Amino acid sequence: MDRNQLAKMIDQTLLKPEATNADVIVLCIEAAELGTFSVCVSPTFVSLAAANVTNGVKVATVCGFPSGKHETEIKAAEAKLLVSQGAHEVDMVIDVGRAIMGDWDYLEAEVSAVRKATDGALLKVILETAALTDEQIANSCQRCESAGADFVKTSTGFHPAGGADVRAIKIMHETVGGRLGVKASGGIRNIEFATELIAAGATRLGLSSSRAVLDGIAATGTY
Repeated sequence: MDRNQLAKMIDQTLLKPEATNADVIVLCIEAAELGTFSVCVSPTFVSLAAANVTNGVKVATVCGFPSGKHETEIKAAEAKLLVSQGAHEVDMVIDVGRAIMGDWDYLEAEVSAVRKATDGALLKVILETAALTDEQIANSCQRCESAGADFVKTSTGFHPAGGADVRAIKIMHETVGGRLGVKASGGIRNIEFATELIAAGATRLGLSSSRAVLDGIAATGTY
């Protein structure tokens, strides 16, 4: 895998609450220069990002973010609006507490509702894996697949329990790999960690420091 191939696995991400319009425009320019797969922005920036992406870069956004503690109808309505504004991909957050309680029917129903609302856009489901046991991660992945998700994803990057790790990616890959994509996100700041996650089964990476990671390839010769 060369630098360009790795770039095509990256969602260039900007989800800081203090982000501005100018920050999003810079993000879109950088994504085009680096050749990343997409930019991932907060919901209020979807229209702006859609108007500024070039070089085939897609627009991704988040739904029910970052807590997941939104009623299912709200998540579905938000997702529908975001797709209408130009989002090609939606990363929704599950109600993590429902997974911890083992309320799998609820989890599957909320993912299914967002799936129906997204009108053909790609749907990734954020599990917040650092807060879950191995069994809870596997069960969540199974229910996401049953509900029609396209990807399962590790984390928002905002949970105190942590972000992506190799343990979670291996479980996710073993559960749905080859049928659903597996996105690693949260705390990926160097090429060494990115390489570990890809080896474990990640097929997409959410990075807020894409240039630094990609520059690390040249510096280390890893890819």
